[in-house]
Amino acid sequence: MTAAPVESLSDLRVAAVQAESRAGDVERNVETAVAWATKAAAKEATLVVLPELFLCGYHPQTLRAEADRCDVTPEDPRLAPLAGAARDCRITVVVGASVRSPNGERSVALLVVSAAGEVLVAYVKQHLWDEERSIFTRGRGGASVLLGGWHLGMAVCYDGCFPEHARAAAEAGALAYLCPSAYVVGSEHRRDLYYAARALDNGIYVIFSGLVGACGDLEFSGGTAIYDPQGRPVDRVASGEGIAVTDLDQTRLEEARRINPYDRDRPTSLGARSLIRL
Repeated sequence: MTAAPVESLSDLRVAAVQAESRAGDVERNVETAVAWATKAAAKEATLVVLPELFLCGYHPQTLRAEADRCDVTPEDPRLAPLAGAARDCRITVVVGASVRSPNGERSVALLVVSAAGEVLVAYVKQHLWDEERSIFTRGRGGASVLLGGWHLGMAVCYDGCFPEHARAAAEAGALAYLCPSAYVVGSEHRRDLYYAARALDNGIYVIFSGLVGACGDLEFSGGTAIYDPQGRPVDRVASGEGIAVTDLDQTRLEEARRINPYDRDRPTSLGARSLIRL
């Protein structure tokens, strides 16, 4: 964990979206993303985060069978309405997509659509889950974005299950951790534990945006929430589609790091381990 930030930061209003996505229907999902970005902008958010693989839908069978339809690149004309909405609303959009690189590799990626309407591949998921491993290539490095002076680490779903992933972001200076996700019904107990813990572990905000409802033959459980640096949900979507909105506040970071000074108290090494045979 880095020390409490020295630079004075203005609050940053962020929105996390919980919404349904249609398997393989990029055009329809872009329309949905535009609608949620517009709603977030109406709530005066500077940043809106949508779920994992939202633009193509999280459905492995469709991702395999209809790769050409599912995959996008930053230049994909189907993304033009979202770029236009980000520009018109002056809001930055983070959204999950299946991205095909020039060498043909497919990735579970996060696109960032800037308030100027520029589309970038910002991050590629490093920890692939189950069937994802047979479809996608994992990312080879971490990534962050800087927005309004706020250093925002990036992750996708399973990344956040590994404490070292969020820790690496915090050590690099991240004050918040963006984690678009897709949890199937039945995994709520893990979902709600992981991301609160990542916030508390590192004294950072966590913005968790979850897919909800049916996508193909899968059913997703949502769980969208924004956790403060002590792991407390400051806003969440209870059920169905919706949006959580919070102002990231520097004073909450400083308070959490004063109460839980993990950076100060963590030794550089735990030394050798002894084994006592009984």
